[in-house]
Amino acid sequence: MTGENQIPSNEPLVDLDDWQDDVRNRYPDPAEFNPTDPAKKKEAFRDYRAEVRPSVKEFYRLNHSHQTVDFVRSKQAEYVPLQKRKMTLWEATEVLNTLVDDSDPDTNVPQIEHAFQTAEAIREQGHPRWFILTGFIHDMGKMLCIFGEPQWAVVGDTFPVGCRFSDKIVFPEFFAENPDCNVPEYQTECGIYNEGCGLDNVLMSWGHDEYLYHVIKDYLPLEAQYMIRYHSFYPLHREGAYTHLLNDQDRAMLPWVKKFNPFDLYTKSHTRPDVQRLMPFYEELVAEFLPETLCW
Repeated sequence: MTGENQIPSNEPLVDLDDWQDDVRNRYPDPAEFNPTDPAKKKEAFRDYRAEVRPSVKEFYRLNHSHQTVDFVRSKQAEYVPLQKRKMTLWEATEVLNTLVDDSDPDTNVPQIEHAFQTAEAIREQGHPRWFILTGFIHDMGKMLCIFGEPQWAVVGDTFPVGCRFSDKIVFPEFFAENPDCNVPEYQTECGIYNEGCGLDNVLMSWGHDEYLYHVIKDYLPLEAQYMIRYHSFYPLHREGAYTHLLNDQDRAMLPWVKKFNPFDLYTKSHTRPDVQRLMPFYEELVAEFLPETLCW
């Protein structure tokens, strides 16, 4: 790796999903959403009163320190051409099968089984087929791990770079270590952007959301593209920050991101999906929307 990637990777999390566990701590299961196990009360998912673990806190420090305009542009130049590897979606799922969350008290199953749990919850509520597929593939941008990216460049709450960091982002004090805080051009509310410019014109912090968006954007509806690209943009869809950057299209699509988010956060369960029974449906679903081989 070159450039910013030469920063010591320092893996603070026991598992990538430790970050998502922390998100569930911050945003408990809303009363109107029915989790996969309806008998499991929202308080049972996590102890929301517990202190954030030091390893998770260190993850946020690294993420907030290193997600700069220059870093994001370098990652876009490296990955957006999609020239790393050609794989079928099923080959990609085999890779994700190696990512097991050993630290998560809510589940001890591979990432691919979380994909089935998410998609099946969407399917059970009668949503369109493209929505089901979105739930199935939404975390596959974690393929960044096999290309050697550090955790802070794979997962984490996403946010714009190139403008003032919002205090609605988790642990905003860690941005004091970010070199962009010394660039006057980036210290206004809009920074390098214009009000109402639209999120497509905004540089978002680099991670699995942005990466997968570029892999699938030519094949799925706009609603699905927004769900994948912005499902970790918690400062916007949970905290209401950065609305001054939105255009009409963003405002129209934001409800879809909010509709998707509970399926991502609250469908983990100890009940393991019957992969063999489900596979024919998902093979047909994938073939309906995606080409046989994807560029990664």
